Formats: sequence, C-alpha cells, structure tokens
Amino acid sequence: MPTFEEQLVEHRVYLMRFARLQLRNDDWAEDAVSETLLAALSKPQSFGNRSQLKTWLVGILKHKVIDLIRSNARLVAMPDAQADQNDADGDELDRLAFKADGHFAETPNDWGDPHQTLQQVQFFEVLDACMERLPPALGRLFLMREWLELSSQDICKELSLTPTNLYVQLHRARLRLQECLNIHWFGKHST
Repeated sequence: MPTFEEQLVEHRVYLMRFARLQLRNDDWAEDAVSETLLAALSKPQSFGNRSQLKTWLVGILKHKVIDLIRSNARLVAMPDAQADQNDADGDELDRLAFKADGHFAETPNDWGDPHQTLQQVQFFEVLDACMERLPPALGRLFLMREWLELSSQDICKELSLTPTNLYVQLHRARLRLQECLNIHWFGKHST
C-alpha cells in the first residue's frame, strides 16, 4: 500500500489542472498546489479518512486558489501555451468511459437512486472529464461559482462581467455538462 506521501504525489496532476483552470498562470498554480501538498503533509491527522483523499486535497486547494485570486487581483494572467498543449494531449473522457472497442466500460441501466449515483466514484470521474471538456472560460466560471462557492458579485468583479452575462454563461456551462453526462454516463443522446 502506498504511503501517505506517495498518495499525495499521485493527485498532483489533477490538482495542477484544477489550479491552472482557475488561476490561468502556471506559476500561481504551482504555488497553490505546493502549498496544498505542504498543508496536507504538515497535518496528515486532519485527513482522518472521513472522505476521499482527492476530495480533501481539493478542499484545501480551493482555499489556496481563492487566496491567490484575491491577492493577485490586480495582475493579469496570460494563458500558457504549454497548458493548452497538455489539455490537447489526450481525451481523458474516452479512456475513463469507454473500452478499446468503443463500448461503454460501465453504465447504469437507468437513473436509479440519485443519492446512490452521486456516491459512485466513476460518476465523479466522468463528471471531472466532462468539466475538462468545457471551454476554459465556461469551466472557470462554473468552478468559481459551484466549487469555489464565490458569490456572483465576486465573480462579476473579478472577471469584469455583468450579472446577466454571468447568468447566461453559467446556464450554458450547466447545459453542456448535462449533455455530456447524458451521453457519457446515463447513455442518452440529446434529440
């Protein structure tokens, strides 16, 4: 069984993707992930196996990202060409959801009990892959609102958006996520 430190290293790539999407700057993302891993290493007893390690680390990272967004609010982050290339290197959704012959690896027969479905690890893997397929601007807005739990007012101020524009873009992100989940998890194609 891998040590706690080795388990942390296994989640670094995912944490970097999350941080890059939010911060749009490799140096800031690296700082946020490094601080997250250091915080986890300094207090491993805080984990206590009450959730998945990945979930716990993302919770720590959320706070680090919010701190960096606020502290660097006056700086402009330019998109990194290397990060865009890394995103194009492979379609994680295809690897997670499909066998080599193109058939679904596993799908539920029906929607089933929503609480049970939400607890399935594979569902969250497909959801993560669907999130990564969102256009970067929509993905960032959605994560800021739903995962970082920033207020609409804070998001509008940070990104210089009107409340109406934010609402429309969040609506589009939710529709795309719904369509992706319908296709890749629930096995329904939209008509």
